[in-house]
Amino acid sequence: MLTDLPNLLTLLRIAAIPVLVGLVATQNQTACIVAFGVYIAACITDYFDGALARSRKQTSDLGRMMDPIADKLLVGAMLLVLAGTQQLQLCALYAAIIIMLREIAISGLREFMASRRETVPSTRLAKWKTAIQMFAIGFLVLGDRGGEVLHLSWLPLTMIGSVLLWVSVVPTLVSGWGYLRAGFSRMGV
Repeated sequence: MLTDLPNLLTLLRIAAIPVLVGLVATQNQTACIVAFGVYIAACITDYFDGALARSRKQTSDLGRMMDPIADKLLVGAMLLVLAGTQQLQLCALYAAIIIMLREIAISGLREFMASRRETVPSTRLAKWKTAIQMFAIGFLVLGDRGGEVLHLSWLPLTMIGSVLLWVSVVPTLVSGWGYLRAGFSRMGV
């Protein structure tokens, strides 16, 4: 049910996206700090929505559908706003493009499989992929500008985020390939 706490947490994660986009787009130090806090809160809901659903026996098809959509919306929106405001270094932009293309392809596969009344369940590797992406984006949202405010200017936060984004490309591609193989085998291809 939509009003169950786990589903409300997922909706809260989705509702945070326009706030985050607005904060990151302003590109000032205070907004970086606030955006980082909102982003961390949104990411934490990704853990708690599933854990609460299982512990309260409130798992549902709606929750299983909304959770990965919320993840993709959050990651995708953050990568787009960071790229659009030129807060991604060029090398990180390539990683973001790979991530976005994979998400679009796998979403298309899932949609097609759903039309055939088949599912492609999420894998543990895909969950790790999302966690690494979210972690990387956290560094990128805070960035060197936010790091200065927190007296972390000695720490290259943007570079760390860029490296982690590339690290996330490995499970992104491997899990994407696994989904494609599973989907194609179910289609008899």
